Amino acid sequence: MIAVLAAAITTRPAKRLIDFDQTFYLAIAYDLVHHGVFSNGIFDAVDGTRAAPPPGMFFAPLYPWAVAAVTAVDPRFARALDCAVEANEKHRDLSTCEIYATPMLLLHALLLAIGVIAIGRAGEIATGEPRVLYAAGAIATAGFAAEAELFSYVMTESLSVAGFSLFGLALVAALARWRTATFALCGLALGLACLTRPTYLILAPVTLMIVAVVGRWFSGPERRPFFRPAATLCAALAVMLAPWLARNAVSVGKLGFTEEYGSVAVIERFAFNDMTLREYVWAFPACVPLVGPAVVARLAGPDAIARFAWDSPGSFFERGRARRNALVAEHGRLDPIMGALTREELARDGWRHLATSVPLAWCGLWVGGAFSLLVLPLAAAGLVRAARRGRPLVIAYAVPALLLVGVHGLLANHYPRYNLGLVGPMAVAAAWLVMDAAARRTGARPAR
Repeated sequence: MIAVLAAAITTRPAKRLIDFDQTFYLAIAYDLVHHGVFSNGIFDAVDGTRAAPPPGMFFAPLYPWAVAAVTAVDPRFARALDCAVEANEKHRDLSTCEIYATPMLLLHALLLAIGVIAIGRAGEIATGEPRVLYAAGAIATAGFAAEAELFSYVMTESLSVAGFSLFGLALVAALARWRTATFALCGLALGLACLTRPTYLILAPVTLMIVAVVGRWFSGPERRPFFRPAATLCAALAVMLAPWLARNAVSVGKLGFTEEYGSVAVIERFAFNDMTLREYVWAFPACVPLVGPAVVARLAGPDAIARFAWDSPGSFFERGRARRNALVAEHGRLDPIMGALTREELARDGWRHLATSVPLAWCGLWVGGAFSLLVLPLAAAGLVRAARRGRPLVIAYAVPALLLVGVHGLLANHYPRYNLGLVGPMAVAAAWLVMDAAARRTGARPAR
């Protein structure tokens, strides 16, 4: 498994360390190594290659810390990172920088392997079928391998997938066993996931609702107690998040998890509200992997959804970032103006914002391209069968990932990279569907 993932990732074409969003994390790692400061990286006004930047809290902390730790282990990677960051600041020629990120790519493979194991074990617990452990693990491995191009960048996706998968396993284990210790582990795992990606904070109240619903209606003839498990989960989550919150209060002067991160995403998301009816309609078929883009290009022309591509002239991304940059230039910071800005936007185009979230969420479902073209329909059928056959944990396991698809449609954009957590529920539901159908066909007795 880990060999398959490592091979898939390391055989992708080498990337310059300033390509895509890598500099977001590499600049912070540079400041950690050279100044001992967790900064905002390229989003602050200080050139970290010339002076110590101020403390920041734009990004969640775990991935930049992981990158900084790898520089301590591999001096060659440290030199490549330093060169790329300094070249990005125009202090040296990028052509003199070595393209080398092998230790990070191997770490990505290890993190994804941890995610695969967590997915397989969660599937076994949720379905009560031991064979799902291996089937779901194999499907998840294929799903992550299909996204090898994304994982070959030095970016946070592999760590966030691992954290989210561990949270899913802990949630299913807690719901199955209903013990204080398992709810504590669930809270710790959720905290770990939040420290990789701030969006996962939304899952805290969602998790409590899942616990309440399963305990009330899907735990046998007697109701399960709610308040003690819920309090344990919240306490464990607080233990994980408290050090980062305290650091922000002391170093940044703001008691919070992040700053500007959500504001930037929402402002850029508002640009999609300008979507035309033609773009809205054609987005649905165009986002279906393999077949969709060719069909839409033939029927509607290549410009039908051109504005969805981030590098297309006049794209939604270009318009959203231009507005964000203009607001930053005018106001300095976005958080203080976001309340009034959001109220104004929703008062004018609230219905459009909700409507345009639908195709964005639809497009975000198709994780792994061709992988999801096969597995997503199987997973949908698996969830329907789970509902009919009394497998509530299969559904509970899928709820956080499915909810995040809608959240990203409302607050972010249509790229499936934000919904990689879907691979786990897709793998489990599809694997169980196949296993259950095979067992019924052969007359095998279902596992308890």
